[in-house]
Amino acid sequence: MTRLSGEAGHLRAHTHTQQTSKTGLLGIDIGGTKTAIVLSRSAPNVLWRGEFETLPTLGADHALEKIVTLARCGVAQTGCTPTAIGVSCGGPLDRVRGIIQRPPNLPTWGDIPIKDILQQKFGVPCFVENDANAGAVAENQFGAGKGCRHMVFLTMGTGLGAGLILNGRIFHGANAMAGEIGHVRLSDSGPMGYGKAGSVEGWASGGGMAQHAAWSVQEALQAGQFTMLTASLPYVTARDVGQALLAGDAVAAQIVHRTGRRLGEVLAILVDVLNPHRIVIGGLALRLGDALLEPARQRMREEALADAAAVCEIVPAALGERIGDVAALCVAMGLHADPDEA
Repeated sequence: MTRLSGEAGHLRAHTHTQQTSKTGLLGIDIGGTKTAIVLSRSAPNVLWRGEFETLPTLGADHALEKIVTLARCGVAQTGCTPTAIGVSCGGPLDRVRGIIQRPPNLPTWGDIPIKDILQQKFGVPCFVENDANAGAVAENQFGAGKGCRHMVFLTMGTGLGAGLILNGRIFHGANAMAGEIGHVRLSDSGPMGYGKAGSVEGWASGGGMAQHAAWSVQEALQAGQFTMLTASLPYVTARDVGQALLAGDAVAAQIVHRTGRRLGEVLAILVDVLNPHRIVIGGLALRLGDALLEPARQRMREEALADAAAVCEIVPAALGERIGDVAALCVAMGLHADPDEA
């Protein structure tokens, strides 16, 4: 891992392999915690990768400058010139015009015309897509959903969103708002997500698990039950819960089980409405495994129509931590596009 100096301070880059091709694809995966830049001659293989902390509090200009600097560094190191750019970023965004519209994890990024900015800087086409849709395409092309015509991808990170592959194509909806399952209300009260108490995102995301965990730890303390999560109060994170689960903490196991059951209710809704062959889950599903997914599968079978549930597999994302990189490359390839898009 090479440390870059000068105006690109705190950027990290690594060249994976030597290639002879002079052209390739540039993928940019923008998250609230980190932003990754990758160059590829042939997706999903990565020729070069760099990343930096996004630091949303510093605004969009700070990150955009680093994106351009690091991408140019990658081009210089590899000699691989991009012919197209793909940007994967959480919504809301205008995917056609390429404008990022203040996502919850990027609250200072108000109406950022990232498509125009990057096209001007690099002189090649740039495409922008919601990270859930981009992740769905990536898993459908190269991961756990490969060859599956009817598939749902769930991000299940700090928030929760869905990408829909229907009849073998990404489904955007009337105005590209399809898949916002996190906004659906599961209960009249409960953890907050999407500005709603008791929403799907509140119950079945990393952010929701953190809220639920804080309540559960307080209840355990009042009942005289020991949990190592006490040390994390008042800000228990989903990562804290996962670490405690691995250490055999009973309260952590209860939190994960309850989250799994709520996730199962979400899966049942998706199964009943969309009748998919497979639901692929990233984020927490990769880190918590069957401790989360088994109660989810059980609850789905209890709630969903039996025939629809019988044909639907619930699996973790196969691309793992690479999914953001591959998703951005898929966007650069245009695999996310609707048939009538130029």
